[in-house]
Amino acid sequence: MSGSEKSRAQAEQAKGKVKATVGHVVGSQRVTAEGHAEQAKGKARQAKKDTKDAFRR
Repeated sequence: MSGSEKSRAQAEQAKGKVKATVGHVVGSQRVTAEGHAEQAKGKARQAKKDTKDAFRR
């Protein structure tokens, strides 16, 4: 996984975690759900790149 792709996936996960936490604190189910969705998107992006790298070896 290249550095920029890895950092993008990690940033997306961190952004989602912050958004989910803020949503939980303020009691907004919608914001919490959006945060969890962003985290999942970041994890999926990272898994995709890890799989791609495994086949390149």
